Amino acid sequence: MIVNNLLLKLKDHSEENVQKTKEVLLGMKSKIEVLLEIQAETNIRPGASAYDIIFFTKFVSLADMEAYLSHPAHLQVAKYIGSVLDTQASICYEIK
Repeated sequence: MIVNNLLLKLKDHSEENVQKTKEVLLGMKSKIEVLLEIQAETNIRPGASAYDIIFFTKFVSLADMEAYLSHPAHLQVAKYIGSVLDTQASICYEIK
């Protein structure tokens, strides 16, 4: 199983903007067949080095993850995220 974690720091850290961004991310649920699991959580301990949202996705294989990345629903979400994003960090790993 492939797990991808994405940390997002938004330009606007307001509760409304963070919630809207989470809703946009979670809007992909059941729209992309290869996406096994999806989860978005809000940071409850803000600070200068903190990120606002952690976003988890799980896939059967790297090929499925690549299909997700090029899926029209993901591309639409990525466009929105690009408009609100300050910075991001990610880690992708395999669970055997």
